[in-house]
Amino acid sequence: MSSRREFIALLGGAAAALPIAARAQQAAPPIIGFVHGGAARAFPGRIAAFRAGLSEAGYVEGRNVLIEYHWLEGHFERLPAVMADLVRRRVHVIATPGSTPASLAAKRETREIPIVFGVSEDPVALGLVSSLSRPSGNATGINFFVGRSTPRGSD
Repeated sequence: MSSRREFIALLGGAAAALPIAARAQQAAPPIIGFVHGGAARAFPGRIAAFRAGLSEAGYVEGRNVLIEYHWLEGHFERLPAVMADLVRRRVHVIATPGSTPASLAAKRETREIPIVFGVSEDPVALGLVSSLSRPSGNATGINFFVGRSTPRGSD
């Protein structure tokens, strides 16, 4: 299974884990705050895969879930305001796929709203989770192990 599919399945699971009682009491569908450091035009495949993963979990954008896309386009100085707004409005899930700065900003801003991240660094070292086997807290996600390999003896 590809990392992208694992991330999408994880996000779908997080959305499915929304409290049933809370959904029953709400007139409006749950809201996912999607925050990415890039530009939407650069990631059309990722958006389609994100929607497909949610659909596999029974969520269809605009029908029974709303997604607020926040594309920072490299303007990371906007992160504190974006995260504060999402937390203030109590979105149901914050998704930060492929954006370490957004993942860290979400973690700083809330200990209650579920955060689903995708990072290329060690999430334990970043402070996103306490352990890979038992993440605890409100953040979960996947790590894209990205590194440079060097052939033996080439030091």
